[in-house]
Amino acid sequence: MSNLSQKEDFLKYQAPTSPYPMLLEVSHAKGNYIFTTDGKKYLDFVAGVSACTLGHCHPKVVEAIQKQCETYMHVMVYGEYVQKPAVDFCKLLAEHLPENLNTTYLVNSGTEAIEGSVKLAKRATGRTQLIAAKNAYHGNTQGSMSLMGYEERKQPFRPLLPDVDFIEFNNESDIQKITHRTAGVVLESIQGGAGFIEPQNDYLVKVKRRCEEVGALLIIDEIQPGFGRTGTLFGFQNYGFVPDIIAIGKGMASGLPVGAFVASNELMKLLSHSPKLGHITTFGGNPVIAAASLATLKELLTTDLMAQTVEKEKLFRKYLQHPLIESVNGRGLMLAIILQSAEIADFVVNYCQDKGLIVYWLLFERRAVRLSPPLTLTEAEIEIGCEIIIEALNAYRCR
Repeated sequence: MSNLSQKEDFLKYQAPTSPYPMLLEVSHAKGNYIFTTDGKKYLDFVAGVSACTLGHCHPKVVEAIQKQCETYMHVMVYGEYVQKPAVDFCKLLAEHLPENLNTTYLVNSGTEAIEGSVKLAKRATGRTQLIAAKNAYHGNTQGSMSLMGYEERKQPFRPLLPDVDFIEFNNESDIQKITHRTAGVVLESIQGGAGFIEPQNDYLVKVKRRCEEVGALLIIDEIQPGFGRTGTLFGFQNYGFVPDIIAIGKGMASGLPVGAFVASNELMKLLSHSPKLGHITTFGGNPVIAAASLATLKELLTTDLMAQTVEKEKLFRKYLQHPLIESVNGRGLMLAIILQSAEIADFVVNYCQDKGLIVYWLLFERRAVRLSPPLTLTEAEIEIGCEIIIEALNAYRCR
């Protein structure tokens, strides 16, 4: 079968997400590289949109998957049978989180983790109001989309969840909108789609304090920042507060579909009664994916990969100096190059792909170029990739 017919079948038989997919035809992926069927090699600065924490086909993750596949795969819906990979993962995770984040509900994706989190907040408080941030992104199911502060993307799918209100991230006066009506406040520890925006001036500490005052629960979305990407296991650990619930996913299993939400055992027990099965999932806690998650977590905890992200960030900032770059947002290996226009960002993404470097866009900040590479990226690869980005910017200026 020719490359052309394979691409034609892709466009014909797979549902599209945009009019212009990138159409790289993948042969295989290894380490920090993706290879295509025409023999080209691409340095990966995106990691499947923050999902491939340890790069592609990390040997310890592959070994864990293979071993588990030979033992058992799916045996029962979540929460009924004791399955060692899931238990071991949840236990190890709890050992490296604050004391109140000790119980994990394993699901299939980040958006389901958000769904479960807001259900838990409503169940725990008996309230209905949810508060999220403008330009937030928490997933694309209808409940998660309801928390998206970007009306253009929501309008075609209304009606969505009622009683959702929005505050501006880093706007301290907006914090007073959190009241005794509020069940949960859902915020990203670093805003992703908005441009990799960090909290400023102890903003999240102040939100947490307000939640405590009014009895609301603070849900922190760690789906992108989580699993070492910002130099700590989770992004919130950089900012001096402890949430009531965290939603996790993406990089958790080094490339397999996964998610979870984490809270106290006391809170989580509320989903087991009144009614029973307050949240339920068939494939959450799948032993193969749990084995991959456990291998990923062990690798992060027994190496210096998390600490290295801080030094690698410094290299990116050193090399990414150009008149067309307005700023480099983010932390660790969750970085966004903010350019002078969306047109420049489009040019850079396409130019880099032509030169063998994969970078990508952000959802809402159209001037941004995403840099979310595997944590295994080397210093030499950072220099090579940044040279291509600077070359792209110079090419744009010389058009």
